Amino acid sequence: MNINLKAPISTIVAISVGAIILLGYFLPVPVALRSSLLSAAIPLAGVALLMGIVNLFYVHLDKIRQSSSTALYSFFLIAALFISFLLTIVQRPGGELPTWLFTYIQVPAETSLMAVLIFSLTFATIRLLHRKPDLFSAAFIISMLLTLAGSGPLFGYDIPLVGDFISPLISRVFVSAGARGILLGVGLGTVATGIRILIGADRPFGG
Repeated sequence: MNINLKAPISTIVAISVGAIILLGYFLPVPVALRSSLLSAAIPLAGVALLMGIVNLFYVHLDKIRQSSSTALYSFFLIAALFISFLLTIVQRPGGELPTWLFTYIQVPAETSLMAVLIFSLTFATIRLLHRKPDLFSAAFIISMLLTLAGSGPLFGYDIPLVGDFISPLISRVFVSAGARGILLGVGLGTVATGIRILIGADRPFGG
């Protein structure tokens, strides 16, 4: 692994601040110090988000200039970005028009994506049962069916025992344990990736 510190001071500062915040969950680090560091990081996160939006704009603007096959989608994305931004600036986030956009455009779009996700998962489950008809596949399908059956009334009737005991047991115990394991893995992977970028082992986007 090549370690190439192009900016050693900023790298040391970033690693030190991250270590202080992380150790604060395990050691008695002064609360005022952690709060000050987190308060200073909030504006930086806002600037990073703004830079990401600007980068997104230029990426899709290049696609429009090059007349790529997805140029029309890029045009609608940029138009929606500017319309949402201008309406939010004029009427503030809680205004009538921004609320209308959120209620009648964003929420239906998210709901449609969730419906597509359900059909995709159902298709993937059927393919899993055909390709690997083993014990784990059967356990996955049975747990999925029990969770769905207990999530609401089926044709207006509540299924006894499933909705009161089995479905909550699966969703609150097994699903929560799996979700926490995934989040721990994501957290460790994020820390490892951040350290590799800071020490110069990885340089995404040619940075």
